[in-house]
Amino acid sequence: MRRIGIVGGGLAGLCVALWRSDLGDRVVLFETASRVGGQIWTEVEHGSVIEHGAEGFVARSQALVELAAELGIGDALVDQLLGDSLRLEGGALIRLLPGEAARALGFQVDRAELGRGVRAFTQGMGQLIQVLGERVAARAEVRLGSTVRSVRIAPRLELVLEAAVEGFDALVVATTAAQAALVLAESFGGNARALAQAQTSSSVTVSLDFPRARVAHALDATGFVVAEPEANGGLRACTFTSSKLPARAAGDRALLRCFFRPTPSELAELDDAAWRERAERALAPVLGITGSAEHAWVSRWPSALPIFDAAHVERVRALEVELGPRRIFLAGAAFHGSGIDAAVRSAKAAAAALG
Repeated sequence: MRRIGIVGGGLAGLCVALWRSDLGDRVVLFETASRVGGQIWTEVEHGSVIEHGAEGFVARSQALVELAAELGIGDALVDQLLGDSLRLEGGALIRLLPGEAARALGFQVDRAELGRGVRAFTQGMGQLIQVLGERVAARAEVRLGSTVRSVRIAPRLELVLEAAVEGFDALVVATTAAQAALVLAESFGGNARALAQAQTSSSVTVSLDFPRARVAHALDATGFVVAEPEANGGLRACTFTSSKLPARAAGDRALLRCFFRPTPSELAELDDAAWRERAERALAPVLGITGSAEHAWVSRWPSALPIFDAAHVERVRALEVELGPRRIFLAGAAFHGSGIDAAVRSAKAAAAALG
């Protein structure tokens, strides 16, 4: 029986923990935060399903369908209700062809996925994390609020924690690229530190809950993208959440989610009230909204969205050449493709590589 250490309790780390513990390994998962799930985080408040992170996964993902079936929640999968999307240009909403909205936003998905929409779970994406997390906790050791400082490789594999050093037979690093650079730099030098050069973008989302009668627009689309964000308070897109996916709000409510790409100064200086006001001001003339939202939720994701370019792909490849012989593996969307589907497929590859 081998002892496997997993650094990072997001979706990829949880999946590796599940599959390796099911095979009989003694798994210890380390997560700095007070919860697992990473960028999947769902809350249900005032009758609305609020996604602070990802709202769904690409519709053609077989990896997620298989994972849901394995966890016994295959019947909880739901499909996107609408296919049309809009573009805000010159103050008017223009209907787009399938895939145009995703292309305009620069989504890093296979071209075959464009226009096919997303799938999710009846209780939100957090349903996946809840069931997966419970299954992992029953089979493996999960340490929340536990920070890994570095990895040592001689004379054995070790994780250096805040107040202890622990040995393992193999390791999986399922963090952001920047965090992986910090953890691996002591033992793998330049190739590890190079991960810190990975480009990322930040996101702020604002979910707003209105009585449906106060929104004049039919909301007969998945939402809209913005051709001129600078003229609309930096708003890049808005999802009509209550129209796009089933059971996201009560029938007499309109749940809307605004997406912003903030500057570093905006992230540091704007509080929740400022983001809410900015979102309401941008939406009111476009959707014919009267009055303020009855409830609002602001989510911040600093430097959380990886940007895949040729340089990053090569950095990951070079580092993995060094890591593999040492029984250390990378897993997650920060290394092997953006999105939830890529995270699960990356985790499956890492679990298989562990033998």
